[in-house]
Amino acid sequence: MKIAETVTFGGSGLDRAAHLRADAAGLHKHASATTLLLWRGKPMITGDDLVRVALDHPVLQDAVDDLVFLGLEENNPVFAADLSGWVPASLDDSALDQFLDPSEQHHPAVEGAVFAELRAIMTRLGRRDAELAATAKAIFGWHQSHRFCAKCGAESHFAMAGWQRDCATCGGHHFPRTDPVVIMLITHGNAVLMGRSPGWPDGMYSLLAGFVEPGETLEAAVRREVFEEAGIRVGAVSYLSSQPWPFPSSLMFGCAGEALDTHITIDPLEIEDAKWVSREEMSLAFSGNHPQMLPARKGAIAHFLLEAWLSDRLD
Repeated sequence: MKIAETVTFGGSGLDRAAHLRADAAGLHKHASATTLLLWRGKPMITGDDLVRVALDHPVLQDAVDDLVFLGLEENNPVFAADLSGWVPASLDDSALDQFLDPSEQHHPAVEGAVFAELRAIMTRLGRRDAELAATAKAIFGWHQSHRFCAKCGAESHFAMAGWQRDCATCGGHHFPRTDPVVIMLITHGNAVLMGRSPGWPDGMYSLLAGFVEPGETLEAAVRREVFEEAGIRVGAVSYLSSQPWPFPSSLMFGCAGEALDTHITIDPLEIEDAKWVSREEMSLAFSGNHPQMLPARKGAIAHFLLEAWLSDRLD
């Protein structure tokens, strides 16, 4: 697929400079080093840009000591700092639990900037900022959920500029995890298979998706997931595009599949509904004129694949 890497969070050409991760102290001393700021997974932005501050900025007094090295921009180190321990003066905890948190938090040390939900701003960010924000959110999420050694249970510690956790008790080394997920553009003639999960906004439908199981190919995962969720048998499967999805730690593999039948039998434990949608209906949904259906969220790979399908750009 020629446009594969234009998907949101797609490759921006960031030099991750993995060979420098062992020298975190040296990177910190770089005069032009900057850091992004995240609070509970929300990046700090001003307008449509990520905020970058120097490593001696006062806002970092509220950050954890360990910074994650994200890579080099024009040979200048870029880090990410986690300020999740900071508590805003006015905080509505209920907003943080919503499907898409609309609340924004302002830190008094950075004028004119806010912490904003990445899902809400991902299409506004430039390609480089989007990749940096997704990487930082995923890495900090991994550190938060993997504090303890999987071998012996002792608390592990930050290493390799954030790209490793080491256990002093048993000597174990642990690395960031990424969960492979297939998301499927399943078509039959002029129609595409769409589904919705419980709790989604009214009218919202998207492509079916599911985690790849151990010992399973992407093609087999596509066929299994579609049959489990919708009772549809799938024949030929092909790869289209991928998308890092840091909510919290997935890599979405976009695939196309040809349905061998059209009779839908949903598993209510998996999804709430599934249906075949024609190109004409999908065009109405994308234009905002469908009376009942909303398209997949812009920025998600489902939206990207459906848009490519509608414009015949899947080659």
